Amino acid sequence: MSAKRTGERPRRRWVPLLGSRAAMPATARAGTGAVRTSVLEDGRPIEGLDHASLDDVMDAVQARQGRVAVVAYDRPDDREVADLAERLDLHPVLVEDLLHKGQRTKIERYGDTLFLVVRSARYDDAIEDVAVSEFHIVVQGQWVVMVRQAASDARDWHPDDLTQDAELLRHGTEAVLYTVLDTIVDTYVPVIDGVENDLAEIEGEVFAGDAAVPERIYRLGREVNDLQRAIAPLEKVIRDLIAGFTKYGTVEGLQEYLRNVSDHATRASARVGDVREMLAQILTVNATLVGQRQNEDMKRISSWAAILFAPTLIGAIYGMNFDVMPELHWALGYPLAIGGMLLIAVILYIVFKKQRWL
Repeated sequence: MSAKRTGERPRRRWVPLLGSRAAMPATARAGTGAVRTSVLEDGRPIEGLDHASLDDVMDAVQARQGRVAVVAYDRPDDREVADLAERLDLHPVLVEDLLHKGQRTKIERYGDTLFLVVRSARYDDAIEDVAVSEFHIVVQGQWVVMVRQAASDARDWHPDDLTQDAELLRHGTEAVLYTVLDTIVDTYVPVIDGVENDLAEIEGEVFAGDAAVPERIYRLGREVNDLQRAIAPLEKVIRDLIAGFTKYGTVEGLQEYLRNVSDHATRASARVGDVREMLAQILTVNATLVGQRQNEDMKRISSWAAILFAPTLIGAIYGMNFDVMPELHWALGYPLAIGGMLLIAVILYIVFKKQRWL
C-alpha cells in the first residue's frame, strides 16, 4: 500500500512478483490473454524462471519445499483453464467457476484449495466511469493462481503490477494472497477520490441551475453503486480469512498485515457509503431547487397573464358588434378605454413587483 496514508506500514523494499509486461516473450502468450509466471524463494523471484513455462514452474516448486509459484492469467480460454485444472487436480465445481465470469465476490474452500472471487476498480474521470475487473484467485499448496476473468478496460490493474516486500512474501502463499487483496483494496482509493472530486463539482452545478446536472447525478450514483458492490463483499471475504487464523495457523505477522488490509477496506467502504448519502442529499436539494425555480417561473407567467387580462377584457367588450352600447358614440370613450387599460396594467405591475413576483 502507499505509505502516504496515515497509520500505514513503514516503507519497505519492494520487489516485483511477476516482472514487467515488456519482459514477457511472445511465446508466453496463449489463448485469449497472457500467462505470467514467477517462482518465489524466501520471498524473492528466482532468476531465470520469470515467464517460464508451467512445466518449468512445476519442476521448480517440486524441487524444493517452501518455494511458491505465482501464475497470472489474463482472460484465459477453456483450454488454458483445463490445463491448469489437470496440473493442480482442481475440483470440478471450482473449474466451472474459473470458466465463468460475472460471479459474486466470495471465498470458498474445496479441500486443501482456497478459491476467491474479488474485484478491482479504476476510475475514468473523463467519462465518470468506474471500470471494474473480476479476478479469480486459487491458492493450493505452493501455488497461487490469479485469473483476470473479466475486465472492462485494458488499462485496469492487473496482477502483473503486483509488488510487495520480500520479508513478507517469505511466509508463502498466504502472504501472496494477502498482498493481492492489499493491492486490490488500494485500487479503490483513487476511485473514491475521483468520485468525491466529481461530487464537489456537481454541488456547484446544482446551485448554478445546470439543467444537465440530474443526469450527471444519476450516472455518478450508478458508478458508486458498482463500486460498493465490489467493496462491501470483499470486507466479508477478509473477515472470513481472519476468522481462519487460528484454524490454519497463520503467523502473527500475516495476521497483523491482513487486519491492516481489512481496516483499509472498511474505511473505503465507509467513504463510499458517505458518497452515496451525499449523492442522495444532492439529488433531493436539486429537486427542491428545481421546484422553487418552477414556482418563480409560474409566478412571473401568472403575473403577466393577469396584467394582460384586464386590457384584453376591455378590448374584447368594445370589440363586440352592438349598435347600442354605453359611451359608444362618446368622443372621450376611446381615450378613456385606452387609459383604463394602461392604468389597470400599471397597477397590477406595481402590485406584483412589490410581491416579488416579477
